[in-house]
Amino acid sequence: MSGKEMSLSYNERMQLEELERRIDTEDPAFARKLRAGEAGQSAPVPSWPGLFVLLTGVLVLLFGVATQLPLIGIIGFLLIVIGGYKQVREPLPHEDSDGPSR
Repeated sequence: MSGKEMSLSYNERMQLEELERRIDTEDPAFARKLRAGEAGQSAPVPSWPGLFVLLTGVLVLLFGVATQLPLIGIIGFLLIVIGGYKQVREPLPHEDSDGPSR
């Protein structure tokens, strides 16, 4: 998309206003969060141990290829898989299993 803004048609503006009214009516707390800009999830934060293992695996894999030692290459590949898994599956610091606390 270019830097130009696209205006909404009359019909789209009416639909948006109706949606805003429905959210205000059905869930006022959520509507307040939307107005304050707090409703979405924060951007994922990288897991530093997972990132470290992943990058170490890349280096070990490259070393295994350069030295033509298959066992070192396999170990590097396994480190990459483990580091990638930790990046994807490790819970973020703000998540908890008890749900939101109030």
